[in-house]
Amino acid sequence: MRDKTQPNSAAPGDRLVRAGAVVFFLGAVATLVTVAPLFLGTTPFPTYMFALSMLMGVGFLIAGAGVLRSIAAGRRQARAASGAPGAPSASSR
Repeated sequence: MRDKTQPNSAAPGDRLVRAGAVVFFLGAVATLVTVAPLFLGTTPFPTYMFALSMLMGVGFLIAGAGVLRSIAAGRRQARAASGAPGAPSASSR
């Protein structure tokens, strides 16, 4: 979550999560638009439905990568704040 009091405080994975959500949403909308005529009985099942479902899967993977990146950054910050051995110090960054 972005802290609006700080100029650039977005979490490292926020952009990936947002991009993944957009890609997933576009795939879902395209799938619904494609499937709607199928339910009306006007067209045969399109052969590119697999590609649309893959688009949704790619969006899900991108968003998942963003979540994992945010978790990793949070763990690094917690380790650095606790002074755990092996944690990067503020002077080594």
